[in-house]
Amino acid sequence: MPPIADESRELVRALVEEMTPHDGREAADLKWTLDWVDSGAPLFRVAKPATPPCHLVAYAALVDRGRASVMLVDHLKARAWLPPGGHVDPGEDPRRTVLREVEEELGIAGRFHPVLGSAPFFLTVTRTRGADAHTDVSLWFVLEGDQQAPITPDLAEFAEVRWFALGGGARWAPDRFDPEMSRFVAKLEAGGFVPGSGGTEAGGRP
Repeated sequence: MPPIADESRELVRALVEEMTPHDGREAADLKWTLDWVDSGAPLFRVAKPATPPCHLVAYAALVDRGRASVMLVDHLKARAWLPPGGHVDPGEDPRRTVLREVEEELGIAGRFHPVLGSAPFFLTVTRTRGADAHTDVSLWFVLEGDQQAPITPDLAEFAEVRWFALGGGARWAPDRFDPEMSRFVAKLEAGGFVPGSGGTEAGGRP
């Protein structure tokens, strides 16, 4: 393994290296990410909209286990339903990023999943859509969610916030959701972290 350039690079590598892939695609993305980290390439976005053109993102998947649902936001720029989250600041611990983002975007104090803890659960490497396209290396963290808890969404970023049911044959069309949403949900269900449920949506706009 090439030498680690700094503590933040070493931390990112450790987080990724400990992940268990769900499928062949995630295994390939994990290997690609480790090679990217070890290459010495910059990991963090330093200038908007996309400098460097490949950088780290942290997603907060808020899951209400009792109601088998996940909170997603209708992101204005991305024009898709995504988990809340954002870019990892230079040198920032991605675990801190995900808690900071839910506080800034939803006005809540995030709590990591009681079983999964603060480790990233899922990793994707995706090319964004639209103008200023770039590559997001996204660490998906699972946080505890509660449909009944009050939130204060950032309406400058989101058109809507909604809870979607997990399981029960829900469909995650790649043109409406993050293109890897179906794989994330499949990994959750395969691990037994969320029971199946009927329908495609749970509740409405908070």
